[in-house]
Amino acid sequence: MATSNRQNAPKLDASCVAAYDHAVRRGVFTDSDIAEQLSCDAAEAARIRTVLTQMRLLIFPGTDQPPVPANPEVAEAELSAHLEAGISERREQLAQIHRQMRSIAPIYVKYRQLHQTAPTVRLVEDPAEVRRELAAATRSCTSEAFTIQPGGGRSPEALNEAVARDTAMLERGVTMRILYQHTARANLATRTYTRKVTDLGAEVRTAEEIYERLIIFDRSTAFVPQERVGGRPPGAAIVTDETTVGHLWRMHDKMWLSASPYDPRDVEYTSTSEEIKTSILRLMATGLKDDVIARKLGMATRTCRRYMAGIMDELGATSRFQAGVRAAAQGLVKPEPSPQMDGEAADSS
Repeated sequence: MATSNRQNAPKLDASCVAAYDHAVRRGVFTDSDIAEQLSCDAAEAARIRTVLTQMRLLIFPGTDQPPVPANPEVAEAELSAHLEAGISERREQLAQIHRQMRSIAPIYVKYRQLHQTAPTVRLVEDPAEVRRELAAATRSCTSEAFTIQPGGGRSPEALNEAVARDTAMLERGVTMRILYQHTARANLATRTYTRKVTDLGAEVRTAEEIYERLIIFDRSTAFVPQERVGGRPPGAAIVTDETTVGHLWRMHDKMWLSASPYDPRDVEYTSTSEEIKTSILRLMATGLKDDVIARKLGMATRTCRRYMAGIMDELGATSRFQAGVRAAAQGLVKPEPSPQMDGEAADSS
């Protein structure tokens, strides 16, 4: 097995630094002088000389002359040049892989279209495999990516994983649209992510309610997540059926058109907070429970209850349901039929 160059790289430890300091002051490096100065044996002095030589911090002016200390800036340039050459070579190899694989990708696409051997809906239950499939779809995306993210702000881990992937798409000219719920505007990690991608041309909007998470690439491939069970990350269905993907795209495009543009540099949140407040009023009028309202609007239940408390104070109501009814009576919201499904409706008491 080949040994990593990193494992063999010399390390500038404290003894080496002390020896270099002494050699600079003396103008020369001799093993006997270093051994006496550092109170070490000849083997240790020889090791230090070897390390400093490998680090280009000692140079030999002649075959019969002892080494002298060198300028660390010159040593740094020499060592860096070697590594940078290796990095450039790896980048060229990577670019060659991309060119070669993309040149033959149309062959596979043509074959798949002709023979239709691949299923048009494929269920992937392993979250790690979903991430690999998502990364592959991101790399092959050529024109448009449309992402719909319900709930509040996403986790920093998910956003850190997404930012490099999405940046690469944007830099090669892919159009990107991202749809969040209004509550995501208040999340710092989400604001940081959206600032990075909007700088590269992505469009971000927010809506009152988003029902399902969805990612669509080139209007030809859609990732539809499974329902989350407990805290376990869900799998996903990967859909390539033209009719189904087209339907999903049109349905969510309408949602996009009615959503509010979002500039992450805009610190004003008042107007959107008013939209959230109106949404809570509307849902309160239906008699939904606190946690159901919070889930629909993508916010924490505690945050939702703070909104509710303020609304009840403004309306002089003694219960959430009464506040919703009074708001409807005053024309502040248009009440909707009360849903009686899945135990979501609150008790009438």
